[in-house]
Formats: sequence, structure tokens, C-alpha cells
Amino acid sequence: MSRKTFPYAVLAAITTILACTVALPGTPVQSAPHRTAATPVRIMPLGDSITAGPGCWRALLWNQLQTDGHQNIDFVGGASDGGSCNYGFPYDSDHEGHGGFSAVGIADNNQLPPWLSAARPDVVVMHLGTNDLWGGWQSMDTILAAFTKLVGQMRANNPDMKIIVSQIIPHHGCQTCPADTITLNSRIPGWAAGLTTAQSPIVVVDQWTGFNAATDTGDGVHPNDSGFRKIANRFHPALAQLLGGTVPPTSSPSPTPSVTPPPTPSTPPPGNSQCTATYRVVSRWSGGFQGEVSIRNDTTATTTAWTATFRLDSGQQVSQAWNATVTQTGTAVSARNVSWNGGLAPGGSASFGFLASSTGSDPTPVVGCTVG
Repeated sequence: MSRKTFPYAVLAAITTILACTVALPGTPVQSAPHRTAATPVRIMPLGDSITAGPGCWRALLWNQLQTDGHQNIDFVGGASDGGSCNYGFPYDSDHEGHGGFSAVGIADNNQLPPWLSAARPDVVVMHLGTNDLWGGWQSMDTILAAFTKLVGQMRANNPDMKIIVSQIIPHHGCQTCPADTITLNSRIPGWAAGLTTAQSPIVVVDQWTGFNAATDTGDGVHPNDSGFRKIANRFHPALAQLLGGTVPPTSSPSPTPSVTPPPTPSTPPPGNSQCTATYRVVSRWSGGFQGEVSIRNDTTATTTAWTATFRLDSGQQVSQAWNATVTQTGTAVSARNVSWNGGLAPGGSASFGFLASSTGSDPTPVVGCTVG
């Protein structure tokens, strides 16, 4: 192994382990097989170039675990960064990150089983899916089927495998990638809920919320130092609780993205007290941004439809939208509900998102709305 040697403290045998997003906090799960106190817990960081090159979130995560007393651990995998993350502390550089690899490719080519056989992990920490989204040609069902096959291969190698799966960081490497990332991430919790078991639980870690592609990556895809720190900070609580034998909460607290202020209600048109519209910019990057509009029903009756209108007066052009039918004529943008989200109970709300080009100045527009 290329890993550096570290002094290990004695860690008690793992008795109860991680649960997924559907497990109740504090609920014990089936114990891992008995291991001696001297046997380190083997943890495989699994992914693509976000994990591999240089993947310095692994160094930061290692140091966080060491600092809070989880010293009897061993990062494992057939690759190593050679200790190239220069943070001033030693760390275990082994991993199973492969630049350019996708979940579908790894699954279709059965590449994971020999990696698992060589590394023999107890825990897999996975950030995969970014390369599956390039070009928008891969369906979400295909990607999730690949995730399912990989989980099956992990459990075939170790029936007690504990699996951490990421809702991946924002991906702005292609026109369809930002929206597809949101769609994939929205489906991961339900997918995990259908596969988790007490013996081999799956926990979902939200790496998307609070991660800004403009400031936390160098190219809209690959993390820079601030991005690595955010990734490590999200993985750390789940992994630390696993090592401490505590089931993590149903969902991890999600900090508000530093670049996105809370939505502010837009001023409704005169005489309209039927609804309230809010607008926010979710994330920005060079030449574009992702926006979100929410409409709340302020009447005492359930609606069957809603519309929203606003203007983009600085030359922005909407290129994609989801959860609404959106059209743009000149600077005027209009949106109406789709078939499944027009019905809003009193006080209920619906949201839609969009991607737009940016000229560098994106003032917050006033959004009008109607419900009916």
C-alpha cells in the first residue's frame, strides 16, 4: 500500500453503524462482524476525478477524523495521490477515484468487484454521477440502475458493507448538466430508501446544498480548495457517527448557500392578494446562473392553476426550465404550472427552476403571479 504509516489508537469494536436517510435517528442497526480492537476500519473513497485528482477533500476528511479521535481507520483503494495535498499534516492517500469514469461505465464493465476484492473495505464513501451527466444523453433511470448494481457488488463482497452516497456537487460543465444534476440529486434519497437494510445501510450525504460552482470550483466541475473543504465538512459528520456507532439524523443540516440570500417576496401587482411570488438566484457561474421562483396560494380555496411573470432587463436569456412551462419574449418571461403542480391548497406553494445566460448584472426582478 502507498499509504503513509500512522500511529493508531485503540478503537472499540463497531457495534451499531450508520443508517440512511429513512432510518430513525438513534435507531440501532445490525452490528458489523466482530473485529479486534487492533483491526482498523477500512474506508474506500470511490469516485471520479473529484475524488482522484487531486481529491484533497480526502486529506481534509482524514485529518478531521484523526483530530476527533477516530484514529484506527485505513483509507483503501488501488490509487494514491502520493501525498500531494499540501496542508501541513500527513494523511492516508489511498483511494479508488478514477478520472473520467462514470457510474454507468464502472457498472457495465464490472470494474468494481476487483477493486473491492483488493481493498476489502468496510465502508464505501461514494461521489459518482458527474461524468454520467455530460451531454444529457444518459437517462436518470440508467444512472440509478448502475448505482443499484454497484451496491449489489459491494454487498456481494461484504454483506455488512456500510455505504455513503452523495447527492453530487453542482455540475456546470455542459448546457444540460446543471438541471440534470438537480434531477439526479432529487431522486437519490428515494432510490436509497428502497435499497437500505439494517445489515448494510445506505446514508445519503447532501453535497449539493451550499456548494457554489462559481466560487468552489475552478471550471464549473472540479472543486478548488474551498470546494474540497465543503465536501470534507459534509462527509465528516456521517462518517464520524458511523465510527462512533451512532445512527445519523434522518437528514443532515444544510447551510444556506453563502451566495444566495433568502427569497424575498416580490411586490405583487396592484390589487392582487391571491398569491405571493419569491425569486432567488441559486448559484452563479461565468456567463450564467440558476434561478428559482416560488408561488404561494394566499386564498382560502385550492387552486387548479398558477402563472408567474417577470422581466430580465439585463440581456439574460432563459435556456432551460423545469417544473413549469416557461417562455421568454424579449425581456418578458412568463411561466405556468405543469399538469401535476397546479393544485395548491390554501397556503401551499410550488416552485420552478431555470437556467439563464448572464451579462454580469442580474438584478432581482419583481415577480407577478396569479392563481385560479
